[in-house]
Amino acid sequence: MKLSQFKILTFDVYGTLIDWESGMVNALKPLTDQVAVHLSRDDILSAHAHYESTAQRFSPSKKYSELLATVYRRLAEHWKVSVDWEECLTYGRSVPQWPAFDDSTDALGYLKQHFELAVLTNTDNLSFSGSNERLGVAFDSVMTAEDIGSYKPDNRNFEYMLETLAHRGITKDEILHVAESMFHDHQPANQYGLANCWIYRRHNQEGFGATMDPGDMPTVNFTFNSMADLVAAHQQETA
Repeated sequence: MKLSQFKILTFDVYGTLIDWESGMVNALKPLTDQVAVHLSRDDILSAHAHYESTAQRFSPSKKYSELLATVYRRLAEHWKVSVDWEECLTYGRSVPQWPAFDDSTDALGYLKQHFELAVLTNTDNLSFSGSNERLGVAFDSVMTAEDIGSYKPDNRNFEYMLETLAHRGITKDEILHVAESMFHDHQPANQYGLANCWIYRRHNQEGFGATMDPGDMPTVNFTFNSMADLVAAHQQETA
């Protein structure tokens, strides 16, 4: 299997292109600074992963910015901190301020010359619009959880993506799904027989950070520690 055989790269965004873990930890500081016990970065991310995935299962049609407000309230209750709803909403609106990984913009600019680029993301359209400005590329297709009415890893999201791309004449074997999260992306990619590429951003860290433990690890066709490594592999392959 070669990178150059694919027509389109479909991206997860948060954790893959946007450094959502740093964005979360920074935006949660007004809350975590009030917690009586010491919280490590992984303590914060693990708790967030639990409440976020729970909210996504029970409120699949809720916009991501609103869902994050609920997550903030659940975290405050979990850590026994009193907050008002406006604080929760402020956190929900923080997504456009989450930073891009240093290599994302240049990598996407290069890949745009060789592939169509699409997004399948667990966020809402307004939040993604702010993140897209940081990424500096015009995606050929943007598919959000707000569009679909559910959140990955729900099968609906991948069915929506496959049906949308098929209507444009793109077949499943022309798609390479590029993502960090084993839980949100690579498990369902395996279920649908999609070729997949793991951007292993947490290669030098333990655990799963802001995503849930997937249990049995999915299989992947390509693994790179960064978007820059993906670009370098494509350049070497096509030299």
